[in-house]
Amino acid sequence: MPLSNKERMKIPRQQMPEQLPLVRNKNFAEVNLGLTEELARMEAERCIQCPKPTCINGCPVGIKIKDFIKLISDGQFAEASAKIKEDNMLPAICGRVCPQEEQCESLCIVGKKGEPVAIGRLERFVADYERENKLGKLPEVKAKTGKKIAVIGSGPAGLSCAGDLIQMGHDVTVFEALHDLGGVLIYGIPEFRLPKEIVRLEIESLQKLGVDFQPNAVIGLTDTVDELMEQGYAAVFIAVGAGLPYFLNIPGENFNGVYSSNEFLTRVNLMKAYKFPDMTTPVFDCRGKNVAVFGGGNTAMDAVRTAKRLGAENAYIVYRRSDAEMPARKEEIHHAKDEGIIFNYLANPLEFLGDENGWLKGVSLQKMELGEPDASGRRRPIPIAGSEYVLDIDMAVIAIGNGSNPIIRQTTPDLNFNKWGNILVDQNSMKTNKPGVFAGGDIVTGGATVILAMGAGRTAAKAINEYVLGLSNTAS
Repeated sequence: MPLSNKERMKIPRQQMPEQLPLVRNKNFAEVNLGLTEELARMEAERCIQCPKPTCINGCPVGIKIKDFIKLISDGQFAEASAKIKEDNMLPAICGRVCPQEEQCESLCIVGKKGEPVAIGRLERFVADYERENKLGKLPEVKAKTGKKIAVIGSGPAGLSCAGDLIQMGHDVTVFEALHDLGGVLIYGIPEFRLPKEIVRLEIESLQKLGVDFQPNAVIGLTDTVDELMEQGYAAVFIAVGAGLPYFLNIPGENFNGVYSSNEFLTRVNLMKAYKFPDMTTPVFDCRGKNVAVFGGGNTAMDAVRTAKRLGAENAYIVYRRSDAEMPARKEEIHHAKDEGIIFNYLANPLEFLGDENGWLKGVSLQKMELGEPDASGRRRPIPIAGSEYVLDIDMAVIAIGNGSNPIIRQTTPDLNFNKWGNILVDQNSMKTNKPGVFAGGDIVTGGATVILAMGAGRTAAKAINEYVLGLSNTAS
């Protein structure tokens, strides 16, 4: 007999098994272990199958959430995965790294009186079940249109756009600047949060559909956007991300031992520096050392937890506001604290200190207090006079955000950008001012989330399809 909604509301949110904190902070294996079949079905039973599910309004790619959850509760796991893939070709990735608590789950009706249904964990479960049991089926691809589309960048926006366009019958080529595919998914997110094999298998599914991937292709240098158009591409989608690191611009930032988060995480994630010397890319030897990461977002959490796994005796987060203002996911902050990360709140760096050989030895910090909210809605940090102190550190990682790489801007002079180097687009179609050229993801928004980039990719794919087939005046 089916459960009543009142009975469903009484089922507690099922906890995902995970590695023990003092075990996982010494390895790079995945922290979250995934729901079992029993836990997944129990969690799915919590969904009350709203007639008008508001959770969908929080999903940038429009997954049919209540439908795939109903299939899980009925034990139809492969069918649930297929239902998700009608709108999202990368469910194993999104189920791991998307901030569902701020998006679909924040609008869950069940969450109004308790904890919301664990939509992200259920998405991950069915994607993993399909992969582990080799049940995946490729979606149908429409008849070939004869139109060639170029996608620049193989991160989440590029992959999402390519996945939709290939199913629409177009020939799609994805150009990737690095030697490995996946963009920020492969170089920016650590193995313990998103195993690289998951990314590679998701990309393989796009390759099986017919997407052509071209690594080591730095568009703007190997070919320009205009040259791609001259080569017969009917449209170009620019999804190069925001990979230019920001720095603190304080004295001593050039000491040995000071990294940008981009360099540090790329060395460890993409080039497997944690296996040095078995892998040829070195990284700072953190064993027994003190490491400070400056910033409060997800990238800062990734970097500091990586440093701990590399053997840091003390791994610090230095953040100029308080816990309440940190933009990182609550789950990542919780995991970091469990793993022994030390949080230095209300501390602002003034100067890096080094020895006579140019190696970092410490950082001068100033204590802060919070004033009135600023433009971001967060309380503004205000320096406390005479509160300076020194924190002894051997390595620093700057994780305060990223800007746009200037290569596309320098080689496409008739493309419109804002003052921060982000491409200007029509948000309804992702079209730029340049006919046939579209853009989406972090190159448009600045650093944002995987799922928002994927949503932009889907929006662009729809508009590109209409443009190249002459179904509208999009981008004309």
